[in-house]
Amino acid sequence: MKFGYVRISTKDQKFDLQMDALLRAGVEEENIFKDISSGAKTTRPGFDKMLLKLRRGDEVLIWKLDRLARSVIHISKLMAGWEAEGIELRSIQEPFFDTKSSHGKFIFTIFSAFAQLERDIIIERTNAGLAAARKRGRKGGRPSGLSKSAKSKARVCASLYKANDMSIEEIMETTGIGSKATFYKYLRYMKVEPDGFVPKSQK
Repeated sequence: MKFGYVRISTKDQKFDLQMDALLRAGVEEENIFKDISSGAKTTRPGFDKMLLKLRRGDEVLIWKLDRLARSVIHISKLMAGWEAEGIELRSIQEPFFDTKSSHGKFIFTIFSAFAQLERDIIIERTNAGLAAARKRGRKGGRPSGLSKSAKSKARVCASLYKANDMSIEEIMETTGIGSKATFYKYLRYMKVEPDGFVPKSQK
């Protein structure tokens, strides 16, 4: 089956252009899933509903890649998962991006390489920042609340979480955080409310 996904960032925008293109490409209207959401959002109800419908042999059509994912890393992760499940992906505005074709699979290989490079750069910069923070944190006494090193980790966690290119587990591994409780504590310190996470004070 063919499935389509469309996304706009605000209610002031319209789905019309994306919808018309998917309908012309042969996607039934009932199989087109919609979201009004920033690309940086962790949860997208329409996208999540589409994922539940996908089966081996299905094809996902999008207007442009930026409607589907937020970065090279995110696109690479989606494609790798769908390739393993036998699900094809095609972008209407980027005809070179068609995982049914050998050329499209070659493009996927290039995207994967760039995604790994992007991930390595993030990790390298993060580790360098944490090392510098730990060095500074050795001077003087421990301040109330979070230590300087912990505050640095909190900033890194919040930044990586909002970028939404890495899973919570990957962020924890990258920053050396040992538990999800600490991870959520750091997000709350940075005033970032995790999607789907309910603080104990509200339970």
